[in-house]
Amino acid sequence: MTRIDKYLWFVRLFKTRAKASEACGKGRVMVENTPVKASRAVVIGDTIQIKRPPVVYTFRVLDIPPTRIGAKLVEQFLQNITSPDQLELIEAIRIDRQNQRARGFGRPTKRERRDLEAFFGEQQLYFVDEDDGWEL
Repeated sequence: MTRIDKYLWFVRLFKTRAKASEACGKGRVMVENTPVKASRAVVIGDTIQIKRPPVVYTFRVLDIPPTRIGAKLVEQFLQNITSPDQLELIEAIRIDRQNQRARGFGRPTKRERRDLEAFFGEQQLYFVDEDDGWEL
């Protein structure tokens, strides 16, 4: 058995143990739908919910690692059982964040420029009046 703040840090759900402990103190970590303190012991088979608004992640404890483990080994100690509607919400948030740049604001990225060139074809994308005195 180990403390829940240590376990959350061991399996890389939080970057530091202090952040895991802080989340427990704020009531964002629950075991079996009950808010827990950082000192609560984790038992194999526990269901852990972590609130990271607006999403609630759910995990099942498969085993308890002796120390902090590598990212590739997390699957042996933790099972993600987050509900499909929460996963859809995560995807919607990710897509929304991609589209946050205001349209027409700033210079297009290289990828956006290539997409524009592919859409408009080989025609000139720069609109310059002949009266401006510019030459290309």
